[in-house]
Amino acid sequence: MKNIENYLRKHHGRFVRELCEYLRFPSVSADARYAKGMSGCAHWLAEHCRKIGLDAELCRTKGNPVVIARTPQRARNGKPHYLVYGHYDVQPPEPLEMWKSPPFQPRIIGQSLFARGASDNKGQHFAHLKAVEAYLKTGTELPCDLTFIIEGEEEIGSPSLAAFLRKHRQRLCCDAVVISDTTLYGLQYPTLSYGLRGICGLEIILHGPSRDLHSGIFGGSLENPAMALCQLLARLRDARGRITIPGFYDDVCPLSSFERAEYEQHPFDADDYQKSLGVPQLFGEAGFSSLEQRSTRPTFEINGLTSGYQGNGSKTIIPSSARAKVTMRLVPNQTPKKILALTVRHLKAICPPTVRMEITMDNGGEPYLVSPESDMVRAALEALKTAFGCEPLLTREGGSIPIVNQFKHILNADSLLLGLALPDDNAHSPNEKFNLKAFAKGMLMSAWLWQKLSRSREF
Repeated sequence: MKNIENYLRKHHGRFVRELCEYLRFPSVSADARYAKGMSGCAHWLAEHCRKIGLDAELCRTKGNPVVIARTPQRARNGKPHYLVYGHYDVQPPEPLEMWKSPPFQPRIIGQSLFARGASDNKGQHFAHLKAVEAYLKTGTELPCDLTFIIEGEEEIGSPSLAAFLRKHRQRLCCDAVVISDTTLYGLQYPTLSYGLRGICGLEIILHGPSRDLHSGIFGGSLENPAMALCQLLARLRDARGRITIPGFYDDVCPLSSFERAEYEQHPFDADDYQKSLGVPQLFGEAGFSSLEQRSTRPTFEINGLTSGYQGNGSKTIIPSSARAKVTMRLVPNQTPKKILALTVRHLKAICPPTVRMEITMDNGGEPYLVSPESDMVRAALEALKTAFGCEPLLTREGGSIPIVNQFKHILNADSLLLGLALPDDNAHSPNEKFNLKAFAKGMLMSAWLWQKLSRSREF
């Protein structure tokens, strides 16, 4: 491994320049105005993979192309096969006025590389590409076969990827999937996420009068849909932070003693957390720490409320309707289908007869969990420790990555979530950045990962 480490150290400056070149492409999948940037980015990536020694191709889908890059045929010979997943599409850059420099003109300040997509997700999967380059360019034999699958639609829900996985199931059959698209607690706290919360959502609309009404002439004689909606939503959570939907917690499994012991090792300070969020006081489900609340417990969140007049000044009306957008984060053993059914049944039961309720649902994605005590996880923890020089943390992520479950259902492959983005890297926000020390450590971690994973399969 000495040759690998020397190569990564010697070429670090070039790697950063190449990453900057990659970041200059405005590859925003959510906005058709960036179609040229999407296409240019995909072609650049495929060509770059070929340049470092991988067999690469652009694969068509109904949407944006998927870049597939695999270690050369001569290097395979029945070795273990792992997938590395990433996405070359990025979030829209707006609001532009909040950026301190143009979002697609990379800027380095100290150890931070600022650009849209720097940490989400171009920088993170680029670290894996550079680690493989180090193997190929130094003539060091990889102990496994690798396939990179880098898509261009993650930021819009990966609508084409499931069909792509089914179509190419045979060639993508693998022992596990490696994904670096999650959070690194800190450079002194390398992190492996072994679980993700699932998600489902719905929109609730309460209809009242056939039109907006004068609140002076009609007020007091009929239900105000906005008031009714607020009262209805308030009944869905109690004072202790518990969701009151009957059956909501039936399938929730408590943390194991092993998991609780791991969580106690986390360098989490509730006071610092409160200050960083700018709230006067924290709030969450009673009986659980803030860390557990945001990663291991289910939630019911109002994402948006809309009703009546929103312009300047006043307009004295009773609005004809009111609506709320809601998402629920789910934990292992909960399913979107069951939770949505329970929620809709309860909403109908408590909806007052003075308004008409309309509900639209989004099926969302299932939770994900891999055993934190598996050989695969232990091997990845060893790679993290070797690269970062300190003990890694095990955690669950509070967010959702639906594609992880598609890898499980379609390819029957578990995923290792090895995040390289720091909590303050501003993913999805103005002034997104990527820490270049995390980039360097990530390349080293990836180089060691293939050694550790391949050895773990020998036992």
